[in-house]
Amino acid sequence: MEEKQNRMRELVARLNEAAKAYYQQNTELMSNLEYDALYEQLEALEKETGIVLNNSPTVRVGYELLSELEREEHQTPMLSLDKTKDAAALAAWLGDKEGLLSWKLDGLTIVLTYEGGALSKAVTRGNGETGEVVTNNARTFVNIPHRIPYSGTLILRGEAVITYSEFERINREIPDAEAQYKNPRNLCSGSVRQLNNQVTAERHVCFFAFSLVQADGVEFHNSRERQFRWLESQGFPVVEYRKVTRETVESAVEAFARSIGDNDVPSDGLVLIYDDITYGNSLGRTAKFPRDAIAFKWADETAVTKLSEIEWSPSRTGLINPVAIFEPVELEGTTVSRASLHNISIMEGLELGIGDEITVYKANMIIPQIADNRTRSGNAPIAEHCPACGAPTEIRESNAVKALFCTNPFCSAKKLKLFSHFVSRNAMDIDGISEASLEKMIDQGFLEELADLYRLEEYRDPIIDMEGFGQKSYDNLIASIDRSRHTTLPRLLYGIGIMNVGESNAKLICREFAYDLNRIAHADVEDFTRIDGIGEVIGQSVVDYFANAHNREQLERLLRELIIEKPDAGSAAEQTLAGKSFVITGTVEQFANRSELKEYIEKLGGKVTGSVTGKTDYLINNDTASGSSKNKKAKELGIPILSEDEFLNLAGNGKRESMEEE
Repeated sequence: MEEKQNRMRELVARLNEAAKAYYQQNTELMSNLEYDALYEQLEALEKETGIVLNNSPTVRVGYELLSELEREEHQTPMLSLDKTKDAAALAAWLGDKEGLLSWKLDGLTIVLTYEGGALSKAVTRGNGETGEVVTNNARTFVNIPHRIPYSGTLILRGEAVITYSEFERINREIPDAEAQYKNPRNLCSGSVRQLNNQVTAERHVCFFAFSLVQADGVEFHNSRERQFRWLESQGFPVVEYRKVTRETVESAVEAFARSIGDNDVPSDGLVLIYDDITYGNSLGRTAKFPRDAIAFKWADETAVTKLSEIEWSPSRTGLINPVAIFEPVELEGTTVSRASLHNISIMEGLELGIGDEITVYKANMIIPQIADNRTRSGNAPIAEHCPACGAPTEIRESNAVKALFCTNPFCSAKKLKLFSHFVSRNAMDIDGISEASLEKMIDQGFLEELADLYRLEEYRDPIIDMEGFGQKSYDNLIASIDRSRHTTLPRLLYGIGIMNVGESNAKLICREFAYDLNRIAHADVEDFTRIDGIGEVIGQSVVDYFANAHNREQLERLLRELIIEKPDAGSAAEQTLAGKSFVITGTVEQFANRSELKEYIEKLGGKVTGSVTGKTDYLINNDTASGSSKNKKAKELGIPILSEDEFLNLAGNGKRESMEEE
């Protein structure tokens, strides 16, 4: 018994650590297959011993969220689903009842509330008990209705997702492979939980309803399917489903399996729910699972092979990622011979060694991963030198995850990836130069630092003679380079490749420091963390970049080639809201919408955030006496609540006059 309890403690610790990394840090410590296997082992031990540890993942729905978004408790807990990998078990579970079999979508679960035919609130699943309010972001979802015919209170649940095609489009616009997003689920989660809903809108998030919670006065004749059809009649996209019986459920599972390759919406299995609402509700729930639905996880096709080598892939940030190379095997109809290991922690967890017998599979039938290592020799070497430049490597640990880095600030791999990033569309937007061409120019000595791009005319003849070039290509490239000389500070700050600084972060930083690069260069970490949406990691990255003398010298030479255009933010006298932080809630009367009010505040030097915190200066709400959660929070923190008229008096300008000037 003691041995079994010790094993349970070990499993709980490993599973909780993996779950925390996955949900809070968007990092994977183990494959989904390994997690499920350990979870099932823990469940079996709990059943055998009759003991369930207090912090066991089998009785805890999720982790607390880490963000500044406003939180709200759900009316009823949002529980996980029990699961099986056996299609025959679905038939036994269904019995003589009818059910609905649908995709189990792989995104972020959202609860939508409509009042009077309009969206009034959107809350994430969070930890099942408490979620984050993302109403402004949900309004940018590309496929939910702005208004619906039903005028009562409607509450429904569904999944926010980013399609595979959209995921690939976004990644295509990020030249550095290591900076690209790992999967649609993580991208969707980060997109929906943004403090700036413009970012959400740019990511083209979709929503699919999978459960109706409340719609008073509507008769559904005790049928889930009728609820789905009614939601469709209101304009909501509903998750694809099939009505099944005990006799047809297994063939329906096979039909879903055949369509995985053509399904653009990410999924990680299926969900079966009773069509009979009353019967399903009468079954109640366990501490963790409702009893009216069950999830089906694909029994992943696996193959046994041998690990041939670990390939190390350097990036522009200095991160060197391990990639497992193994003897080719057939999986889900394709030949697979390599799988990303993501970091050293995963390598160590699998105890990989060259020649080891490993089991590989495709996660969700798409992404190759190592499921298990049968040999576990643990002798796989960690690269001591960077494969690109030969400089020593070092292991760094962050959030309990170990990763390998190149120590050479002038690494050739960093140089190639940096140039490729610098010329990308969202950075300096220089057309006509591929990564292959950049590599040739670096190899021939034309490009040593970023400023050299603006002196390429010195190498006119050899560039024209390069494979893939000619006079016309050369002329187009030089013209594009010349156009890029006129740029903005956010583009430049993003383009110079500071670790962790993305396009949106660069805009936030530049706006906060009034587009003054000198102020940014001399700011400390605390100055950056005062910016909503900028954390300590990003702040430290910027400080470290400007603390490096080599970086400063290269940036100074680059600046001599550029003309930085400042945004037309008006004169200093017009910046009456400079340094002030606002939150907007409720309806507006003197502006077309809240977005227009937000633009007006930013024009006068202020900033707008999504939730009331200690950093908020004013809450704008025409219903100053309402009992809304934002009003309550503002009163708790002693933050003034202003009507639009009071706000315009504070701004010192009439709204009409200011907008006409534009």
